[in-house]
Amino acid sequence: MLLQPGDPAPEVRLPSDGKENISFTDFRGKKPVVVLFFPLAFTSTCTEEMCTVGSDFSSYDELGAQVLAVSVDSPAVLERFRRECGAGFPFLSDFNREAVEAFGVLRTEPLGAGLRNTADRSAFVIDRDGTIVYTWLSKNPGVLPPFEEIKEAVRKC
Repeated sequence: MLLQPGDPAPEVRLPSDGKENISFTDFRGKKPVVVLFFPLAFTSTCTEEMCTVGSDFSSYDELGAQVLAVSVDSPAVLERFRRECGAGFPFLSDFNREAVEAFGVLRTEPLGAGLRNTADRSAFVIDRDGTIVYTWLSKNPGVLPPFEEIKEAVRKC
């Protein structure tokens, strides 16, 4: 079931592209967190999304937010993808599908050539207390998240 505003952030710990383990709750009491789930690295819309956030990262940083990108790709793939996107924030590997299940964004419908069990493109904002304050999900993998809406949710944290 899709997590909604008011729900606590799951305490899932995932390996990052930098080989460290990061949890969505590591920033509790420190800063809001923007979690961006994307289906697969190196696909057109995922590349556009991560490059857009990467090139606009300073605006998230100015808001005091920690951005975390999550996909089911391996850490090695995500390391290369993050570098190619020029992103200054961690990409987390949910290879075992723990986060997509915990957040309720596991995509079971076929993606492209019949690939299943990726993430639906989605975005969450978690406040400093560890509570989800914003949720967005698209079943259409070709739709980008509403970046301004996400930033506005961070401003309200």
